[in-house]
Amino acid sequence: MEKVMIAMSGGVDSSVAALLAIQQVHPCIGATMLLWGEDNTADAQRICQLLDIPFHTFDHRQDFCREVVDGFISAYEQGDTPNPCYQCNIRIKFGILLEKALSMGCSKLATGHYARIRQDAQIGRYLLYRAADSGKDQSYFLSGLTQHQLSHTLFPLGELTKEQVRQIAEENGFVNARKKDSQDICFIPDGDYVAFMKGYTGKAYPQGDYLDLSGKVVGRHTGAVCYTIGQRRGLGIAMGEPVYVCSKDMENNTVTLGPNEALFRDSLLADGWNWIPFPTLREPLRCYGKVRYRHEPQPATVYPNEDGTARVVFDQPQRAFTPGQTVVLYDRDLVLGSGIIRKAL
Repeated sequence: MEKVMIAMSGGVDSSVAALLAIQQVHPCIGATMLLWGEDNTADAQRICQLLDIPFHTFDHRQDFCREVVDGFISAYEQGDTPNPCYQCNIRIKFGILLEKALSMGCSKLATGHYARIRQDAQIGRYLLYRAADSGKDQSYFLSGLTQHQLSHTLFPLGELTKEQVRQIAEENGFVNARKKDSQDICFIPDGDYVAFMKGYTGKAYPQGDYLDLSGKVVGRHTGAVCYTIGQRRGLGIAMGEPVYVCSKDMENNTVTLGPNEALFRDSLLADGWNWIPFPTLREPLRCYGKVRYRHEPQPATVYPNEDGTARVVFDQPQRAFTPGQTVVLYDRDLVLGSGIIRKAL
């Protein structure tokens, strides 16, 4: 019988995931990782007591800073817009915590993520699918998981809607049944990443020039790290028409502005690919591509390069390909793979 560790956040999703794992006759233990700030494990511990399963707390704040926060800041300083949740899943939740679970005799790690895993009997590989609840699907952030990670992971909520999860929690007397979901980056709850970076690093990022598409200086900005591709709000400049961040030059500390239509391209180059149904991509493949979490997947073709990078060409131009963000490729609900966007082509 498989022993399962449940990653407990204190929220309703992980709590119901624990209940469902127990109902599947798995012996379970609950575990919470301390990743940022103060110890806030009371709800998770209370649920574990209610379910009568052991509860463990693991302090990995230093690992989180090293693997996620430092990389987040480094990416912005290099001109990228990072995806910390994607990196946290790979390195922390299904990296450090999964290995902790295995070392404690567990064969699986269960979480409250909305996605589905199935093993293909013919090819023997573990496949990742979008959740039944498309509005809560988190496969975009999980697309970097390897075969090793997928083979030791359970997503008990994959076939449920959020409302069904809350109803299960209420029926079982969970105090967090109507607890509000967290929508922000966990270490930047107010969303002001620039203030966070300044406070965390002690750096003062220098001002620089705004340029128009012709290269003419049109104003001053507060530091190129403060902006992301496609941004309109908070630019602090009036040009007679709406303008958006079209590109950044970190070496010269310039930010180029232009109209919305200048943001549309049909091709991008990405690296760091993780392929799921196959070890590597060897020939062009039709797919659906998604370049940000709330982006509806669009028809595309992916072309592999010999150096491990791949070019994704969309049938129709898409808005604001952003270096540092994740591009995820799908075949309907099946996740084919994901890479990190390096540039628009």
